[in-house]
Formats: sequence, structure tokens, C-alpha cells
Amino acid sequence: RHRAFPGRAGVPPPALGRGPRRHRAERPEWPGRRSPGAVGRLSAEVGAAAEGGRTQLAGGRAGWTFLKGKPPIPPAAGADRSGFSRRVSRTGPAGRLQYLRDGEQRPPRPPGNGAEDGRVSAQGPRSDGAVLPEELCKLTKLETLHLNNNHLTQLPAAFGQLSALKSLSLSGNRLRAIPSQLCSLRHLDVVDLSKNQIQSIPDTIGELQAIELNLNQNQISQISPQISRCPRLKVLRMEENCLELSMLPRSILSNSQIALLAVEGNLFEIKKLRELEGYEKYMERFTATKKKFA
Repeated sequence: RHRAFPGRAGVPPPALGRGPRRHRAERPEWPGRRSPGAVGRLSAEVGAAAEGGRTQLAGGRAGWTFLKGKPPIPPAAGADRSGFSRRVSRTGPAGRLQYLRDGEQRPPRPPGNGAEDGRVSAQGPRSDGAVLPEELCKLTKLETLHLNNNHLTQLPAAFGQLSALKSLSLSGNRLRAIPSQLCSLRHLDVVDLSKNQIQSIPDTIGELQAIELNLNQNQISQISPQISRCPRLKVLRMEENCLELSMLPRSILSNSQIALLAVEGNLFEIKKLRELEGYEKYMERFTATKKKFA
């Protein structure tokens, strides 16, 4: 028995903290919740931005919005929410787009009918991974690009047109080789290719201009000696790969700019590395760099 509610005898008081329940059928649905992914939408919008001179990318889970010197605004009601979960953008002098992050796309639970696999793709669902739109390569002033965890297997052929790119993160994708397009990016400082499926470092690596290269947690078993010819490479990370000590080029130790070599978690003991010819020269570079930043 309920206590009488003032003003209405015998009527129980309303439950606190709850509003009226809505029937499931009344709940609004997202028109695009089963859309193939965000890269297709990003393709059209990046192309329009590059042609229209828009300089800032803003938005969120519900989509992408290009602005010009204005703070981010929420996307329109009912916009597609199946895209990138998060992104950050930053503009520099003269409104140039400097930073673009996809927010680490995580595929949703596959539908029951198996018609879609939830992967990000410019051409709809694909079983071999996601594809970046060529329009992305028109952002020639872009300096920072994060495309982590997107099932990417390759980069667009025109990726080398991102001539201002300084920092690139492709961690957690499905790359099987180091993209050759990276060697044409002359201002590239940091490259993160960790947690992919890369099996070898090719001869073309000698043209890479990066200062730091992260290849941790791949499947690397072969390294080209040309890596010692990278003119600016100071930090090389190859932890947790499939590398044997005999496959490590001695020129990395004796005749390169590399001052920090991280190779823990491979198929040899680190103390064996200290016995190799050229290790003393490597330690001289390591000590000098450590003192410089101390």
C-alpha cells in the first residue's frame, strides 16, 4: 500500500529520477548506422575542402565538418554515426590545416546477416582491408596525420604529395611492407609503423628522411644494409620482431647516424649485440646524444 500523495488520495508518488518511458519503436534511429564506413564520406569532403579552400576539419562521431576559422560545431541531426569515433584538428598560421586524426576506427559488431563487416572503406565493405581516398593527398599543407587501427593494407599512390607532412602514425593496421611513398616525403620527422605485418626492410629505405622510425611488433626478419644510409635517422625501434642477430647489418652500428637502436624481444640476447664489431662506435653516438638532451 502506498502513502497517499498530497492532492490525490490513494495515488502513489511518481518515481524520482525517471522520466516517461519511450517505446522501443519511438526511439530515433541513425539513418547511416550501417553505412560502409567513414573513409568514403571523408573522400568526398576532403576533395571539396581542397577545392574550396577550406582549412579546418572538425566534427565527431557523427561525421566531419569543414570550417574556416570557426570553432567546431555539432553535426546535423540524423547524421551518420558509423564513421571515425574521434578526431582532433589544429590549424596553424594563415589557417593551414596542420593536424588530422581519424580517432582509431574500431569496427562495430557485424550485423546478423553477414552482409557487412564494418570495415572502413572508400568503396564499401572489403574483405582485404580499408582503402584511403585519393582526395586525402590534396591536403598539401597537412603536417600531422594519425591513421591508427584502420585495417589499412596500403597507401594511395599519390600519398607522396603530402609534402608538408612531418608526423605520420599508421600503427595497428595491416601493412605488409614499408610504403615506398614515404621516401618522397622530405619533411617527415616521425614515422610509426608499429603493430603491422611488415616482414622486411627494403633497399629503398635508404631514401627515407625520417628522424625516428618505429617498427615495433611486426614480423621483420630481414633488414637491408641501405638503412644505414638514411641521412637523418637517429632512432630506430624494432622491438618484438623475428630478427636474428646474423640478419642485423653491422653498418647500423659502425657507419650510420642511428644513436638509439631498440631491438629487445627478438631472436637473440641483447648481450650478444654488445659483442659485435662497431658496437663501440654506436655507443659513442648514443652517449653523445644522451648528454645533448640531458
